[in-house]
Amino acid sequence: MQAKDRPDVQVFTEIGIIDQLVTTRLERSLPAGLSAAQFGVLTHFSRRGGAETPVQLARAFQVTKGAMTNTLQRLEAQGFVDIVPDQVDGRRKLVSLTAEGSAAYEQAVELLRPYFSDLRDAFTPEEFDAALPFLRALRIWLDEKR
Repeated sequence: MQAKDRPDVQVFTEIGIIDQLVTTRLERSLPAGLSAAQFGVLTHFSRRGGAETPVQLARAFQVTKGAMTNTLQRLEAQGFVDIVPDQVDGRRKLVSLTAEGSAAYEQAVELLRPYFSDLRDAFTPEEFDAALPFLRALRIWLDEKR
């Protein structure tokens, strides 16, 4: 059996293709000036709330601190995040979502609504339910191996 025919390789190939397709669709649908990376940070804070350091965010997104700093600077320039000195350790910065950032996230999700509606119509709830356990288990496994 060739490597490309192995189920494990096929799963990773499919995930890679899905990631590319989703990223392309996302970037076409986002408000002007908002990248997929920036939307990812807004999503992260919308889900989790609170404040985090740029290093924590870089780790969470598996990018370099420099890449995260660039993304955060762009978000800050748009008023979507606040970056302030840490009161406990002045050498560190803390990043948090602003009301404007929350509104930008909601606007982006609204712009994606038709796409998600089409996605829901293309598959049954049972198909989504069947896919989720494997996808979650794979995500957890990958997260543990990073």
